[in-house]
Amino acid sequence: MNLLEKLDSPSDLRKLKPSSLKQVAKEVRDLILKVVSEKGGHFASNLGTVELTVALHYVFNTPKDKIVWDVGHQSYPHKILTGRRDRFHTIRQENGISGFTNRFESEYDHFGAGHASTSISAALGISEGMRLAGTPHMAIAVIGDGSMTGGLAFEALNNAGHIPAKNLVVIFNDNDMAIDPNVGALSKFVNHTVTHPGYNRFRKEIRSLVDSLTKHGLPVANVASKIRKSVKTFFTPGMLFECFGFRYFGPVDGHNLDELLETLNFVHSEGAENGPYLVHVITKKGKGYQPAEDLPLKYHGVSSFKIKEGIQSSGVKVVNYQDVFADTLIKLAKEDPRIVCITAAMPSGTGLNKFQKEFPARTYDVGIAEAHAVLFAAGLATEGYRPVAAIYSTFLQRAYDQIIHDVGIQNLPVIFAMDRGGLVGADGATHQGAFDLTYLRTVPNFVVMAPKDENELQHMIKTSIHHQTGPIALRYPRGEVVGVKMDKTPMCLPIGKGELLSSDAEKVDVTFIAVGYCVQTTLEAQKILKDQGLKTAVINARFIKPLDDQLLLYWAKRSQLVVTIEENAAIGGFGSGVLELLQKNHLQKDCLVLGLPDRFIDHAAPKAQRAMTFLDGKGISEKTLEKLKLLEIEPSNKSKVARKETTLSLQ
Repeated sequence: MNLLEKLDSPSDLRKLKPSSLKQVAKEVRDLILKVVSEKGGHFASNLGTVELTVALHYVFNTPKDKIVWDVGHQSYPHKILTGRRDRFHTIRQENGISGFTNRFESEYDHFGAGHASTSISAALGISEGMRLAGTPHMAIAVIGDGSMTGGLAFEALNNAGHIPAKNLVVIFNDNDMAIDPNVGALSKFVNHTVTHPGYNRFRKEIRSLVDSLTKHGLPVANVASKIRKSVKTFFTPGMLFECFGFRYFGPVDGHNLDELLETLNFVHSEGAENGPYLVHVITKKGKGYQPAEDLPLKYHGVSSFKIKEGIQSSGVKVVNYQDVFADTLIKLAKEDPRIVCITAAMPSGTGLNKFQKEFPARTYDVGIAEAHAVLFAAGLATEGYRPVAAIYSTFLQRAYDQIIHDVGIQNLPVIFAMDRGGLVGADGATHQGAFDLTYLRTVPNFVVMAPKDENELQHMIKTSIHHQTGPIALRYPRGEVVGVKMDKTPMCLPIGKGELLSSDAEKVDVTFIAVGYCVQTTLEAQKILKDQGLKTAVINARFIKPLDDQLLLYWAKRSQLVVTIEENAAIGGFGSGVLELLQKNHLQKDCLVLGLPDRFIDHAAPKAQRAMTFLDGKGISEKTLEKLKLLEIEPSNKSKVARKETTLSLQ
């Protein structure tokens, strides 16, 4: 009998006997294994939260009691149990359900979460909203998978204990892992105390003694309980969290439903007037699938694989931009001892794990703390070092204040390597690198650039290391490189100089000015438009700030239409910079700015995302033709096109 098929909502789950929950957990885990092995997605984190999720929805009256998930990539079991089981096979697919929690998707998703360390703050706001409205329900924040390394979490804990938020429950899902292994003093403290042999040995001895004395009729259970609590406070993080004003419970085995139900039922019975509560739950990332338990990093986010074989190497090495970034830095760092690298909990994602193997003493993983990463880099820069802060574009947004106040104003030579610039695919709206060109080009003293391919990336890395007069940022896309021939030695590019890639004549119908990966799709569009009789020029801008004024103005004057192309928000981005340049030089020119529209881009394959935003070759050519038609501009080679059409009709 398949219990899961009969559960349309958590209310159905709560009708089951506790003895049936182990079967529910097994079926949830099996479904995750089946779907993710076929479709890909976040994997190990979700296997680790199955029993915890079942217990939370069984004990608490969801959705009136509101669960907020930190890093929504651990919420797959939650989605399955809250009415999305039948659509679970569409997760992270175009027009399917999100891989993260999403308020627009379900009444059970009370707060969206794609970035980390946000759950306690959000749940605290929800809990206070309930209190102010006189609602007798509870807010539950599930934080873990490295999120406790983020400063936001501690700001929220501090505030929650001060209020105090009596209807708040924080579930600390402690799996000793983020995407990469957890770092930092707190992680070491928690891991050491929970696994301390003295504490675990003492627990077993007390339990054995109590059982023995109870059999002889001695009422020692209450005394033993007090002893256990005192020792637990000494050995475990309970002392830390109680200093914040929380009532601490745990550690609890996060895969033992009996223990989970006992603890959560007690917290629930204590109610919304006796908190805030912190329940420390120990889970194992990848639980229930041995390859993922053994290699949780490898199985964090996966593409499709066969369950019996696990993830197998294809035998073909695919070179990504992250590989080129790391290899170039390693090459340069061997010659320049000033180069140090910083990442915010993403050494493997950014490729810095390769650099770390070569230079462990010059690599810093600061945890999920982007603001600190930037400030830390600024401090290193004052001491003459060349700090490279390798942070995903979407995550660097979290450090914008530090970018302006601590780097920009002081004009410090910090190097920002912005990974995942542009469209990123299945991770969707929370992870698109859609705003970096906009939010950086507004900051004085910054140089901002983007390579058209991997060869230009290595040159831009060299350029950034040797640029010492202020901050410099380079952004590059996710995934596989273009496949161009690499120069043997990285070289410095002249700051603010672009390049003309091709032109059909000295005067053209359209000048395309593209930046970053969009240079590739623009070249595709140029081929399409050539068949339409259009004369075009294509410029690789290279630099978003400063612009190559001379090159851009020269070709703008020699074209009927200027088209800018970027995988960045069209509002305020690279295209806006070109328009400002034309206006500043009193050059009236018809222009078309192509970029990401004024909406958040949902999850889909990158190819599909480029098509839906008209940033693939076909879309660029279509939008260009529409603009030319609107302006009543005829192709220079119209007669050639007419002859071609006549030939086709005769055939």
